[in-house]
Amino acid sequence: MLFERTKKEPIAGSEAIGENIAALRKEKGWTQEQLAEKLSVSAQAVSKWESGKSCPDISLLPAIAKLFGVTVDALFSLPKQAPLVEMRAPEGGRKPDPDKLFLRVRVLSKDGDRINVNLPLQLIRAALKLGTNTNIAGLDKYDIDFGEILALVDAGCLGNLVDIESTDGDTVKVYVEELQA
Repeated sequence: MLFERTKKEPIAGSEAIGENIAALRKEKGWTQEQLAEKLSVSAQAVSKWESGKSCPDISLLPAIAKLFGVTVDALFSLPKQAPLVEMRAPEGGRKPDPDKLFLRVRVLSKDGDRINVNLPLQLIRAALKLGTNTNIAGLDKYDIDFGEILALVDAGCLGNLVDIESTDGDTVKVYVEELQA
């Protein structure tokens, strides 16, 4: 999961939960309207939560946490320091199944553009072996080296491998996940 932050001090109350909900929502690529629909509330309610003007009803907290795959406690606090990039070894030290590894690339531009790329890692590996151009429309300006990504995966790294915040305000995240059956 891509729940990471730049270094920040914890903030209290409705601001913390609102900031967390906004970050988690954006991480999923959802609009405020989409989140509101999933929770059966108004988009205005979500907007108020995210701006810190109000908090979700306590009865909604378990549903919000479950929707984002976090604990209720995680909704209320920001870590003092969290890594900008998280790499983790596979669970139990086992080698991941290469057929179940997926490369995920998320770009959120300051202009509101969203690019979501989900590709089997084996497809990228095959394209590189064949010498095929691996430039993906919309990602070419970020100069992502897929060979380097594969080298990290071959070294046993999974999770968020690249986290870029460009000077023009775009955010790029590249991560590898093993899909579970």
